[in-house]
Amino acid sequence: MSGIVIIDYGMGNLKSVGNAFAHEGFKVKISGLPGDVAGARGLVLPGVGAFGRAMANLEERGLISPLRERVLTGTPFLGICLGLQLLFEASEEAPGVTGLSLLPGKVARFRGNFKIPLIGWNGLQVCRQSPLFQGVTARAYFYFVHSYYAQPREREDILALSSCGGDFPAVVGRQNLFGLQFHPEKSGREGLKIIRNFGRMVTGREHHSRH
Repeated sequence: MSGIVIIDYGMGNLKSVGNAFAHEGFKVKISGLPGDVAGARGLVLPGVGAFGRAMANLEERGLISPLRERVLTGTPFLGICLGLQLLFEASEEAPGVTGLSLLPGKVARFRGNFKIPLIGWNGLQVCRQSPLFQGVTARAYFYFVHSYYAQPREREDILALSSCGGDFPAVVGRQNLFGLQFHPEKSGREGLKIIRNFGRMVTGREHHSRH
């Protein structure tokens, strides 16, 4: 069985996410093969781009079924940016396209008197404690780049909020499933703490970073 697999479906900054895990002492494999996804101990789904194209790419590569099966059988899973949005049932960005449907809810476009896409550093308001937040500074800021945001149907699936013209979910999660709207790999030391915490969930072991 493989360790942490970063899913390659043709979208996302895979190398920088891989480098972040490596910096924290975790071995990762970047792969778009269904067999590697099916055998992973932990899965990471980064993503930059459009919801519809992402789902099409996952389907074309035969990745949806093994991905869903691993999540539903308890494998730790981390979605990043678009990877968070894909966890839900649908998105305003791609009407008629079904998402991974691992969390109930949809994704909506920002509307308001502020520049879209939202680009920059925002803080978090933690709603529910999670091992993902271990050691993260209360006033920490994280780097966001997005035009759409999740609208979970179940409020308990929201682990942390951020704010821009109103609150929006910045971290979602349920049991072994987690999603980050921000880019931890671009968020400095605090982002690396979240990477480290997820890696520990997968391995069950302490790892020493190179700080």
